[in-house]
Formats: sequence, structure tokens, C-alpha cells
Amino acid sequence: MIIATALLLAGCEPGATPKVADQHQLADYRSAGELRVATRVGAASYRSDTEGRASGFDHDLLQKLGERLGVPVRFVLFPDATRALEAVIRGQVHLAAAGVGRNDRLPLTWTSPLREIDYVLVGRSDSPDLVEEKDLTRRTVSVRHGSLSADYLNQIRKRVPDMNLHFPSNPADEHLLNELAQGHLDLVATDRVQFALAAQTLPNLAIVYDLPVSSTIGWALPPDAKGSLAAEVEDFLSTIRTDDTLARLSDRYFGHIRRLDDTAVTTFLARIQARLPRYRPHFQEAQAQTGIDWRFLAALAYQESHWEPLATSWSGVRGMMMLTSETADRLGVRDRLDARESILGGARYFAMLREQLPDAVPEPDRSWMAVAAYNLGMGHMNGARTIAQRMGKDNTSWLDMKTVLPLMSRPEYASRLKAGAARGGEAVIMAENIRNYHDILLRLEGAYVPPLQPRGLKLGAASGTSPPGDG
Repeated sequence: MIIATALLLAGCEPGATPKVADQHQLADYRSAGELRVATRVGAASYRSDTEGRASGFDHDLLQKLGERLGVPVRFVLFPDATRALEAVIRGQVHLAAAGVGRNDRLPLTWTSPLREIDYVLVGRSDSPDLVEEKDLTRRTVSVRHGSLSADYLNQIRKRVPDMNLHFPSNPADEHLLNELAQGHLDLVATDRVQFALAAQTLPNLAIVYDLPVSSTIGWALPPDAKGSLAAEVEDFLSTIRTDDTLARLSDRYFGHIRRLDDTAVTTFLARIQARLPRYRPHFQEAQAQTGIDWRFLAALAYQESHWEPLATSWSGVRGMMMLTSETADRLGVRDRLDARESILGGARYFAMLREQLPDAVPEPDRSWMAVAAYNLGMGHMNGARTIAQRMGKDNTSWLDMKTVLPLMSRPEYASRLKAGAARGGEAVIMAENIRNYHDILLRLEGAYVPPLQPRGLKLGAASGTSPPGDG
């Protein structure tokens, strides 16, 4: 049974199937001195920036698990989820964390759920929607062999025999969706989060059919995982659900995706090509002065002005970074309409706001609150944090603060603010948009290493880095 299931899992020839005799028992993590984890590179699970710094939903959770267990985590990268799961079956790793939906047909022990997922068929936005199953006639769906969506599509094929299934040699969701966007594939089966992450840079993709299949994302342990590791992992997961660590990380990586519509993404991608090159040196100079990643500053500037140095709003703020005349004077910005002056001034202003937040506010929450303060002013942000505290919410958490900020426009809450009412909901939208723009720029634009970093500047984050956890 194990051999047959492993064959299905690996999608390979019998000669390449792991035999029972090939499997070996990896030493306990204490004896090994490390927790060995199989994963795959992907926006949802594990990713690294140009300087080799890793992050991702599963990555961050596992680092916390390693701290709990008292051992370092060693990530073993595989080209796709199938091979990551196969490594568990072979006994090469202690567990797999690759953003995979739970599949009880496989000879694995699954943890309790980390998040829920549902499956969809994705096509190009210029292709017609699929209203019912028969519309899949003469269509080709690319899907990962052994996945839940493949199981369901095999059932559909019995009812729609002219539908074709394609099991690609590289079944990674990101690869398939990129191939689809380029017109090399017809349809791709994936989950909704993978689609949303891909759509940040591939706006010509669209969900064309909802598959009536859902599952949960979990970590996979060996089939006989009855010992202490399984129990310790479950105890860890129970703790992070109770103390909101899981909710915060879910919001960090998935809370903002798909807040931009396809037109907004298309426009942004076009302006990265047409406008950003002229101003990239100024953003990089601002990074050298403040230590704030230039791509974060560029995302902030795009939200403010769409990289238009002559922009002016009804309220009188002007320029690339939309500074008020008072703020510009305080920062020594002589001409708000000069792109370089505005960018350098806006970067200094953002750094000041971020520095003013209490040390208890961690990154990346610190940066998102500073972004909201950039829009509202620090007085309103402090007032909102006071309201959050009175409501029993965590005023060091962006997850909680973005539910409180919209209340500032209501009279019953505005009356408690020294600075009066504020459009806190707009500040939340602004911050969430910047999170999207920042994610896109991290994927498309390289990091900048200034030739000489400034000394003695305390900004709440290491020089030359993005807010921790965003890369």
C-alpha cells in the first residue's frame, strides 16, 4: 500500500519509486541537533530575497517551532510539494511544510489545520467562464498528480470524457500559472491563495471555475509519527492559535492579497517599466540615508502619487511623497515638486514616524502602523492605539489596529480623540495597498546595497533591510 501510494505521490516510473527497503529512520531531532524540514520555494511557504534572507508563512512558523524545541531548523528545498512529501515517506526529513492540502490517502500523519483552502480552475481573463462541467469539453487542465483537485478532475473526466488532463513534469503552482499567463497552457487547477499571489504580477489571469473541493493546509509527518515530535508540534500549534501568533502570520502573508483589482495591478506593472527607472536612484539614495528598503519607499510613493512628481491633492499636499507645506518646512524640503527632494524628505518623515512608535510594536506591524500615521498623523494613530487598548485589543498588532482605525470616523469614538475625527478606514486601505505594491516590487526589483551605510541612525530595523517578515 505504501509503495503504491508513493508511486501515485511521486508520479514517476516504478523503477524510481521509493521501496520500503530504501526508507530509513531519521534520528530524533534532539539527537540530530536540528529539525529537518522539507519545503518548496513559493510565495506562500518559503522564499528568499536577493541577499539570501528567508521568509514565508511556513518558514516563520517553523522558526518559532524551532525556538520552542530548542534546536535550529534546517530547510531542505525540493522543486515541488510532491517531492517534499516523498522525502517524509522516505524518512529523509522530520516533517514537510510546503503549503499542501491535507490528503488522507497518502501514508502520512497530518497536523491539525493551519489554514483552510479551496480549489479553483484558473484561465486567462480573455477566456470565457466555465458555467458547468460540460464546458470543459475539449479543454486541457494542468494539475498536480496526486492532489485533491486531480482526484476530483478525474471524476469529472468520467462525466466529460473529452476533457483532457495534463500532469506536468514541473507541477509547482507558480510555474504553471506563469506558463498559463504566457499562453502555453489552457487551464490550471490550483488553490485560491496561490491564484491571488500569482495575480499580483500576472493580472491577465482569472478564476474561471470553482471546484467543489476544499481542504486544509497542514504539515506532514511520517506515517508512524506517534512519538514526542508529533505531540510537541500539536502543543505548539495549540499555543500559537491561542496567543494569536497564527492569526498575525496569516494576516502578514495573506491578509492583503487581492485588494488591488486587475486594472490597478496592470497600471502599476506598466508604470514600473515607464516611470520607476527615472526615480529609482532617488529611492536608493533615500535608502542609503534612512536604512529603509528602497522598494518599500517606492511602494509608499506610488500609493501617494503614482510616481507623479507634480501631483497635488485637494487638501494641499503636493509632490511625489505628498507632503504638506508644514512637514516640508520641518524636513528642510525647499521644493515639494522636486522629485529627489520630495523622496528624501518623505523617507525621513516616514523614518521619524516609525521611530516614534513604542519599542513594543514589532516589525512588520511597526511599518504598517507608520504608513497609517503617514496618512493620519501620529496624533490620530496614538489616539487609535488608546481606543484599541480600552477595547481590549492589542495595540501593538496591525491585525487588531486595522479593525480599530475605521472607527475613528464615528462620532462616539471621535469624541474620545484629542485630534478629532479621522478617516481611519482610508489609512487602512492605503497601508494594505502599499503592502501589495511592496510585495510586487520585492519580486520584480532587486535589493540595493549602498556603498556606505550611515552610522548612528536608529530606525527600528536593520540598515538596508525591508521590514522583517516581508521579504
